[in-house]
Amino acid sequence: MNKKIFGGIFVSQVISITGSIATGKSTVSNMIKELGFTVIDADIAARVVVEPGQEAYKKIVETFGEEILQPTGEIDRKKLGNIVFNNEEKRLQLNSIVHPAVRKWMNDQKEAAFQRGEQVVFLDIPLLYESKLTHMTDKVIVVYVDEKTQLERLMKRNELSEEEAKARINSQMSIEEKIKLADAVIDNRGSLEETKQQLISILTEWKIK
Repeated sequence: MNKKIFGGIFVSQVISITGSIATGKSTVSNMIKELGFTVIDADIAARVVVEPGQEAYKKIVETFGEEILQPTGEIDRKKLGNIVFNNEEKRLQLNSIVHPAVRKWMNDQKEAAFQRGEQVVFLDIPLLYESKLTHMTDKVIVVYVDEKTQLERLMKRNELSEEEAKARINSQMSIEEKIKLADAVIDNRGSLEETKQQLISILTEWKIK
């Protein structure tokens, strides 16, 4: 937790944005950036920490062998994915390398923002609840659409069959469960303007400027 209160003013606070696949979390994160806040994205962190020269990169190559590398020296995500997809032990091995590196990178970015004098930092973490990372945050905003809308959007966005889309949705905690755990919920079934107004209302209620 990073909440410190002096004279009733939050000096540093961390707010997480999460949701489920195709609920529109990235849309809300972009709105937050447009309002001038720092958003630290777990997906970007996961890409950065496995770049050549990074500690996690070295550990992955040591663990899975150089055959997972492209000619450029970068990790071939498809090859690595094929190795871990149907092998629980190897998937856990990969996670034990990548997840700590992602958390460290995000924490370093967060601390840098606070050093710059920012009072509020947002973390964009798709699998916040699944990865049990709520200890990293003071408040959580969940971006919500109902499961029917989620299914339709995912099929259209990723050009998936209904069966493929359902498999991806079912691999995560349900959005209905997530909204029960949230400090605030944005209903993203309407227009972009309606979504933005909900975001601004939440930030105003929390006295975040």
